[in-house]
Order: sequence, then structure tokens, then C-alpha cells
Amino acid sequence: MKRRSLLLAGALSGLAAATSSCSSEWEGPKGSAFSNRLRIPPLAEPEPAADGAKQFSLDLLAGGRAEILPGLTTRTWGINGPYLGPTVRVNRGDRVRMAVTNRLGEVTTLHWHGMRLPARMDGGPHQTIEPGATWRPEWTIEQPAATTWFHPHLHGTTAMHVYRGLAGLLLIDDPDGPALPSTYGVDDLPLIIQDKRFGADGALNTGDVDGGTFGFLGNRILVNGTFGPSLEVRSELVRFRLLNASNARVYRVGFADGRRFQVIATDAGLLERPVTVERVKISPGERAEIVVRFTAGEEAVLDSRGEDPKRANDIEEEDFTLLKLVAAGALAESALLPDELGGVPAEPPPAGARRRRFVLTGSEINGNDMDMTRIDEVVPAGAHEIWEIHNTTYAHNFHIHEAPFRVLDINGTPPPAYQRGPKDTVFIPKNAKVRLAATFGAHIDPLSPYMYHCHILRHEDKGMVGQFVVVRPGTENQVSRTLPQGHHQH
Repeated sequence: MKRRSLLLAGALSGLAAATSSCSSEWEGPKGSAFSNRLRIPPLAEPEPAADGAKQFSLDLLAGGRAEILPGLTTRTWGINGPYLGPTVRVNRGDRVRMAVTNRLGEVTTLHWHGMRLPARMDGGPHQTIEPGATWRPEWTIEQPAATTWFHPHLHGTTAMHVYRGLAGLLLIDDPDGPALPSTYGVDDLPLIIQDKRFGADGALNTGDVDGGTFGFLGNRILVNGTFGPSLEVRSELVRFRLLNASNARVYRVGFADGRRFQVIATDAGLLERPVTVERVKISPGERAEIVVRFTAGEEAVLDSRGEDPKRANDIEEEDFTLLKLVAAGALAESALLPDELGGVPAEPPPAGARRRRFVLTGSEINGNDMDMTRIDEVVPAGAHEIWEIHNTTYAHNFHIHEAPFRVLDINGTPPPAYQRGPKDTVFIPKNAKVRLAATFGAHIDPLSPYMYHCHILRHEDKGMVGQFVVVRPGTENQVSRTLPQGHHQH
């Protein structure tokens, strides 16, 4: 009993320290106020299909009502519910069929972030869904196990649609993969991290979504839509799937007591072997899977720590408390984490690999804003290329649709070991240069572009987006660089 009291005191002091070191605008709950049970998004149930495909229905809804702050009602958007969406879970090799119905009253899209699939199914700004319409993409899951997600991607309004609550996880399992914690909601838990601002009446503050250097920076943190969340841990090892679904904030996630844990996966899949760390950094759109060991009866605090509070003109300068974890008095025994995770080893780019160079400014890539009719790059199917990104201003990040990549180096230095796995989004500090080795797929379509862009959502909406098509090798010079005006694939 005495040990539990000491652990509780340490956890609460960690909460207080994390709160007090934030800016004066920070309005997170303090100490024992972290008592709201963490909401776990429900699993979406697939509908049976005669051909064996897994069919999912996703309704995009406006006018939701959720009690996010105690005693106050917040108007929200959601997918199959008032806020956020269900978790879709599928296996490698599955045929997936989606029915996405737009009940928002305005045009939107739904993009499958991190998914390898034909460009016409990607859900980018060309695959618009009119109010009342249903979009029916389908594809086969042809990639390793990963934590992916879905969110709107309509040019000019992505930030607002995501901020209001349109986002959800899509988990890919591999039946032949390693034995890992995998009981959803028990030892395999999603943590969707977002920052918000609220009015005195509980209304979401949307006035800053499209303003400022980075767009929206909130003063309250939600995890899975829960403010001041607490979770009871029931097993010795817990796998947390971290998703930064914020519009602009960068988080460095770890524990207030400095405990170490294992990273097992990055955006696009498992690492080759676990990497032990104290912190993982995730910028908007990035994911990381971590496994944490708990002891019966203890309490722990998951938090985020800024790297340098004195840095100016950057977005990673505040500390936040995220989640209180309370271990049960008796924990279910967990199997040891495997030494080998089976992640695909990094393949070095071939000799003479094509190099493409991209210069990032305030809201442009290579001097251009987004143009829905302009094809910026033409890539041969199956290419393994080096993409060099030079950020000449304040912080950005960079996301490539369809093509997973490995971070070769940042300012000439290899990334930390936990960031060397397969990724689709990378944080780029101000005035930094990053080199990526990207591998492109086999879905050929010279008329349907994929995107590459900054995933700080205001930057994306302002036009920090480029388009590329994947074509049959040898036909790159035969492809038109201009799409017809008003070109859309519904």
C-alpha cells in the first residue's frame, strides 16, 4: 500500500510539472482531474459479401453532440458517430469495399493515409463526394501490417474538416506476422492525439483554424476525443498505436517518470527489431507503435515534452500531459516481445537512382502553389528514387501518397534508430535538408494523380501540395502534364 501511495504521488507530481511548464494559455486538467475514462473508438463491423470482400459503411456526419468538457456540450462532426470514426481492421490480402456517404451538407473527400492503392481510390482532392452522395472505392490490401488512418483531403478545407472531427484509424494485420499484443481495447490500444480550443460554452473554437503561421495550435489536448483521460491497464505489456491527428502540433511522447519503452513500428509498418527509447517524435499525420511494460498497482503519466522552449518560429516548444495510466492490482501475463519483428529491411536505392529535388518555402513547393490541373512529377511504376527536400523556412513536414519511404538522412545525419522503419510522413525542421528513398507501386494511371504535400494542414490548404502520376516505365515523356479543367473522379 505504501509503494502504491508513493507511485501515485510521483504520477501526480509529474502531471503538475507537465502542466506548469506549458505556456500561460495551456488549459489542461491538473492532477486528479485526469479521471475521464479514455474512450476507445469502436471496431467497424464488415458487412458480408458474396465474393468474400470486406464491406464497410462510413457515414460522414455533421451536427454531432459530445460532452468533451465536463458539463458542456460541443457540436462536432464524426464518422458513424458524433466525433471521430470507428477503427477499421483488415488483414493483408483482404479485398476491401467502402461505402462513404457524405451527410455533411458540403463537399468533402475521404483519403486513406498510408494506404497503397490505385490513385482513383486514394480519396485525394480529385475524388470529391457531393452532399448526399456515396463514394464506393475498393482495393486489395497489398502491403505489410501497419497503422494507417483516414481523413478528408479536400483542397482548401482539409484543416477545418479534420479539426471538426473527421478522422479514424485503419489497421492492417498480417496473419503470418510476429506474436504481438493484439487484443483491441485491452492490450492493443489506439491513441489519437489532437489539440483543441473551446469557448466558455463548450463550442469548438474554429476561428484560428485558417490563420497564423502554422494554422491551429490548441491549448487543450484530447486523446481519442477524451479530455483529461485515464486508462486502466490490465496486462503486463500494452501496445499503443500513436497517431498525431492534430492540425499543426508536434509531440515528443514519453513518460513523466522517464521510463523506457520499445518502438515496434513507424508509419508504414513494423521495424526489423524493437528499438528502446525514452521519447518518440510525431508530427501531424505520423504514427508510431510502442510497447510499454507495466507493474501491478502502479500509475504512470504519458506526456509530451518540447525539445527547446526558447526556439522561435517553430511549433515544438510546449509540454503537454496526455494520459494517466493506472495498472490493475493484478495484471494478465504477457508473452515477451519478440527480438525479431519481421519488418522489411531497408533496400538501398539502386546505383544511378533518379533524384528529385523539392524546395519548401512558406506555402510553396518548388515555387508553385497547388494547381489541380498541373502534373508536377511523372514516376515510372516500380521506381526506387531519392527525393531530396530542402526546407528554407520554418518547420514543415512532408507526406507522399501511396509510396512508402525510408529517411536516409536529415542534414546529412542518419535519423534516430526508431525512425529508420518504413514511413510516409517525415518532420522537417526549419532550414533543414532531408533525403528520402521512396518506393513506388504498380498502379498505373496517367490521368489520376497522387499527392505529395506538407501535412501541417494550413500549409496544405494554402497550396503546399504537388501532384504526381505513376505510368508504365518508358512512357514518362509521353504523358501530358496538364489535366482537363474540373477533372474529378467521383
